[in-house]
Amino acid sequence: MKQLFAVGLLIVGAAVASAQTNHSGANSLGTCAVTLARAPGAGGIRLGMTAEQVLSLFPGSNQDKQILSQLSSAPSRLGVASFSIRPEQYSSKSKFARINQISFKLINGRVSTFTVGYNGPQWSNVDEFVNRFYEGSNLPKADGWEVYVGMDTQLKILKCQGFEINVFAGGEGGNLNYVMMKDTVAEQKLKELRAKAREQKLKESRP
Repeated sequence: MKQLFAVGLLIVGAAVASAQTNHSGANSLGTCAVTLARAPGAGGIRLGMTAEQVLSLFPGSNQDKQILSQLSSAPSRLGVASFSIRPEQYSSKSKFARINQISFKLINGRVSTFTVGYNGPQWSNVDEFVNRFYEGSNLPKADGWEVYVGMDTQLKILKCQGFEINVFAGGEGGNLNYVMMKDTVAEQKLKELRAKAREQKLKESRP
């Protein structure tokens, strides 16, 4: 199952990286005016949370050896850390029905990206997944999201003001269904820091 999750994440990640240059403005297909402060969550999980706030949604997870091991690892030099949770192991699992695993990326102690992996259901088109998942939210319907060319019925992307959402539907019985949310402001700052670090390393390596 972990291998399937990793494969799905790679598929989504590659698609996101390729599609980022296709968004042109706030009124174009695949964009919206919703701000990061009003970004929807998933079962109480939201961008910007601390690890402690996330763990509080899963009673007992703060005693889980595997999670503690992940969190005890020192963040990267640029403040990046990660951990994952399998909701079925905790008493709050009913709030996270069909979810296999949730992976978190933190920048300076705050969740900058989280990816929710689902075990079904199987959708005939990703539009069904988008509309069901975000039913009643402040986001546009699926026909206002951008299609990733080549995966027209499986992957859709929405870029809002400070965050991005990617919804993927696929796999046998829908076992590769994913929703990924990303804080694009935090990710852009990280990208700039990495660029500066590379420049500094290059300068130091010069004779």
